[in-house]
Amino acid sequence: MKTKEIKGHPHEAYTPDSYPEAEMLQRSKDYFEWIDRRRTVREISDKPVPQEIIDNIIKTASTAPSGAHKQPWTFCVVSNPEMKSKIRAAAEEEERESYANRMSERWLDDLKPIGTDDVKPFLESAPYLIIVFKRVFERDEDGIKYNNYYVNESVGIASGFLISAIHNAGLVTLTHTPSPMNFLQEILERPENERAFLLLPVGYAEDEVYVPKLTRKPLDEIAVYY
Repeated sequence: MKTKEIKGHPHEAYTPDSYPEAEMLQRSKDYFEWIDRRRTVREISDKPVPQEIIDNIIKTASTAPSGAHKQPWTFCVVSNPEMKSKIRAAAEEEERESYANRMSERWLDDLKPIGTDDVKPFLESAPYLIIVFKRVFERDEDGIKYNNYYVNESVGIASGFLISAIHNAGLVTLTHTPSPMNFLQEILERPENERAFLLLPVGYAEDEVYVPKLTRKPLDEIAVYY
């Protein structure tokens, strides 16, 4: 592979994939139609999933771009039933408080068509929970603290890659964000520089699943061309 030094640092030659225009159009259409079939699923089976599939999904997420290539993320994978039970109990405690006291009436009304509540059985039934932690800062070998860059943006992009990879593998998930999420750092005994960002239960869908009948905004409502 060809390499060269740029501003004193090694770079390697890279040739991105390229296609004829007609193929580009078809590929973009096919990808949209495929990803458009992805839905949030709460009925997750306890059917086992090979760990190698989860490994590949996480490796896919780790290819996301990040500020200064600091890769400020940790993916914690929980399959231990006892730990999943602890996480469910703590999450439902936070959710009960949110539904009772933290959420506005408008927020609660907006959630009614989705059908969510404070009961989260998927946190135990799913064979895996992937908890995405953002690494706010690091410490060097001398213990000196330095911040990472664009952490929320970087981890958000990686989470999008993760969700897409889950769908690609033929599995389902949902984005669970109980607030506050400090209990995850405590249960998983994560270091001081990590903050819980997102919890994704991952597994096969149950044999019979119903999802809210929703529509996505059309292109003319989400894109502005100049």
